[in-house]
Amino acid sequence: MSKMRVVQVPRPNGPFEIVEREVPEPGKGSVRIKVEACGICHSDSLTKKGLMPGLTYPRVPGHEVAGVIDAIGPEVSGWKAGERVGVGWNGGYCGYCDSCRRGNFFACLTSTRITGVTYDGGYGEYMIATIEALARIPVELPATDAAPLMCAGITTFNCLRHSDAGPGDLVAVLGLGGLGHLGVQYAAKMGFKTVGIARGRDKEELARKLGAWHYIDSQGQDPATELQKLGGAKVILATVTAADAMSSVLGGLGVNGTMMLIGAVPSLEIPPLQLLGARQAVKGWYSGTSIDSQDTLGFSVLTGVRSMNEVFPLEKVSEAYERMENGKARFRVVLTMEN
Repeated sequence: MSKMRVVQVPRPNGPFEIVEREVPEPGKGSVRIKVEACGICHSDSLTKKGLMPGLTYPRVPGHEVAGVIDAIGPEVSGWKAGERVGVGWNGGYCGYCDSCRRGNFFACLTSTRITGVTYDGGYGEYMIATIEALARIPVELPATDAAPLMCAGITTFNCLRHSDAGPGDLVAVLGLGGLGHLGVQYAAKMGFKTVGIARGRDKEELARKLGAWHYIDSQGQDPATELQKLGGAKVILATVTAADAMSSVLGGLGVNGTMMLIGAVPSLEIPPLQLLGARQAVKGWYSGTSIDSQDTLGFSVLTGVRSMNEVFPLEKVSEAYERMENGKARFRVVLTMEN
C-alpha cells in the first residue's frame, strides 16, 4: 500500500505532526485528490484549538485546497481523473436537511461536512472529497494562486456580488489584509466606486494599486465622516477582526446602506437609531458552495484578480501557521506539497 505525508493535529491545542498514512481510497460519491497547494486560513484555528462541535482527533486541517483528481469512487459521474479541482470550506451536504442548500451552513454542525474540521482537509499529499465539494480550477490559475481563492476569495467575491451595490455605487472595504486586498480588487472589477480603508498613509499606494478609487487613513481621519463627504457608502465590506474599527465606519453608511461582516468579532455595538432613521442594515456573510467557488475562480481569471501569497513547503507548516496566526504574514499563506 502506498504512503502519503499529512499534517495532523493530534488533540485540541496540540502541535502539528507530519506523519505517514496509507493513501486513502475514495468511497461512494467521492474522489481522491492529489493536493498541490493548500492555503492556511484563520479558520484553521478552529481545528487547531478545538473550537467547534463535532471535532474528532487526529484531524488534518485545510480548506483552501487546489489539486488534481487522482482516483474516482463508485457512483461518480461528471468528473474524471486528471481534472484540476479545488475544495473550500463547504465540504458537501450532510443529507439530513436542506439547511446547507439554503445558505444556513451552521445549522447542523454535528452532521454537516466542513473541510478540515469534520473530515480531513488539505494539509497533506492526498485527500478525499465528495463531488458536491468540487470546483473546477481554470487552466490559467496555478495551484498556489487558486488555493486562497477557495476561502478568502469566495468569501469576499460572493459577499460583494450578493450585496445591494450596483455599478457606480460607493463601496468601502475596511482592511487591506488577507481578505481586504482581495475585496478591493473584486469591488473595483465589479464596477463599484471603491474606497480602501486602513491604518496609515503608507497603505494608500497599495490600495490604489489594487484598484481603489479613493483611500481613507483611519488613523489620521474619521472614516465615517470621510465616507459621508463622498456621499455615504452603499456597502461597507468589513474584513477586519476588530470591533472598534468596524464601529468607527458604521456612520459612513448612506441611506439604505449595508455593512457586510466577513471578519469575525465576538461582539459589536450597533447604533439602532442610525439604522432605523436611514433604513440601514448590518449583515453577516458565510463563504458559499462549490459552485460559488467555481464562479470566483472564473471571475478572477477573467478580470485579473490575484491573491498575494507567501508560499511554504509542507515541512514548514508550523512556521507558516505561526505567521498567519500572529499577523506577520502580510496577505495569504499557502502550503505546497512539493518535496
